[in-house]
Amino acid sequence: MDMKKRIHLELRNRTPSDVRELVLDNCRSVEGKIEGLTAEFVNLEFLSLINVGLISVSNLPKLGKLKKLELSDNRISGGLDVLAEKLPNLTHLNLSGNKLKDISTLEPLKKLDNLKSLDLFNCEVTNLNDYRESVFKLLPQLTYLDGYDMEDREASDSDGEVDGDGVDDDEDEEGEEEEDEDGEEEDFDEEEEDEEDEEEVEGEEDDEEVSGEDEEEDFGQDGEVDEEDEDEDEDEDEAETGKGEKRKRDPEDEDEDEDDEDDD
Repeated sequence: MDMKKRIHLELRNRTPSDVRELVLDNCRSVEGKIEGLTAEFVNLEFLSLINVGLISVSNLPKLGKLKKLELSDNRISGGLDVLAEKLPNLTHLNLSGNKLKDISTLEPLKKLDNLKSLDLFNCEVTNLNDYRESVFKLLPQLTYLDGYDMEDREASDSDGEVDGDGVDDDEDEEGEEEEDEDGEEEDFDEEEEDEEDEEEVEGEEDDEEVSGEDEEEDFGQDGEVDEEDEDEDEDEDEAETGKGEKRKRDPEDEDEDEDDEDDD
């Protein structure tokens, strides 16, 4: 699909001024140049032209709000001076996999005052001695080269990406706040459930203690009753024993009485 048709499809019944992000990767350029892209895309912030066979960026329209430009895997070998003229607010530029051989071809990028990140992966220029030192010296406004700063610290996600999804930051913040509130409500509900569970457990423990006390009282009463029964049994045994003794002694007493009579 050629670039003009692709742009038409990407508009999706929108006007060019409504578009903030435009991805035209893998479509066909005409004679290695950009075609169909106009200055009507006044609010465009992100443009991706990966692997479209570009040789030159001379047909690039003026896009005053563009911040990130993806031009990797093309055949660009120079002519970068047009970027500073057409894209004054560019902060991220990816030229990986192009035909850039010399540091001098990067010199026009000095005019991009806001350029923070430059990628030159798989370009011949990266094979030069002191490549990183030379580029940072040539472009002092740069923070990151090939994803790393001068101290070899990797770029963070926030530094490496530009918001081009059409969603406002305020909406993101509101969504996060709503999520936080939902999370707090869930936590509160969980705490209430935990408290109810604890109360139920305590109530069960109290019931167990009360039932234990009742059992002890019952046991104590049974014990007392048993002791009284034992005392009564002992009294009955003693009474029977006394009767037996009396019965044993009665015949002897009778014999003694008879002997006394005989003596008389």
